Amino acid sequence: MSRHAQSHGPGDDRHGGEAVRPSIVPIVEGHAEIETIPVLLRRILAEDQIHDVQAARPFRVKRSRITRKDEIEKAIQTAVANRETPGGVIVVLDADDDCPAELGPALLGRCRSVTSVPVRVVIANRELEAWFLGAKESLRVVRGVHADATAPPLPESLRGAKEELSKNMSPKRYLEVDDQPALAEKMDFASARTRCRSFDKFLRDVRSLVEETRSRDSS
Repeated sequence: MSRHAQSHGPGDDRHGGEAVRPSIVPIVEGHAEIETIPVLLRRILAEDQIHDVQAARPFRVKRSRITRKDEIEKAIQTAVANRETPGGVIVVLDADDDCPAELGPALLGRCRSVTSVPVRVVIANRELEAWFLGAKESLRVVRGVHADATAPPLPESLRGAKEELSKNMSPKRYLEVDDQPALAEKMDFASARTRCRSFDKFLRDVRSLVEETRSRDSS
């Protein structure tokens, strides 16, 4: 039986008489993702009409550190300890020059070695901005994206997705901290998942993590 069930019945951890929903805790690498990943999580939860799970504020670890010995393990333990009612953890990183099919499973195994909380790892190939390129038509006139912008055929194969976005924006270039959350709010999920395998995995992993979180919370 879960801690929640032992205290108040299934899924009923209480704060001031109100039930506190279990949360999905993101671990991210950049300042922009601290705002962006919760935007995406909330959109998925709203689209699926999930009201008993919430998105927690992300825990940030620099990309240069996260693959070092013991770093991802420390991040998982700290994130779970410091966020209220953690029901699951999702790690979202850029692949950069690493192979997502190798880095993702390696990090997932390390994460699961230090917590019983459900974990998923998503490696954006090569950069998270490739997801916006995959949904570019839906982002026309958003944050200065050109009104005739079209998605490249293979967004995840491009090196320099941020620079590619800048080419399609005026009068300014793409600024990650300013623009990333706004683009995440407006991007078309269906287009992005069709063109970007890592975004399709992100959607699938979030949904399976939510279901596992709900199942654990009600047991």
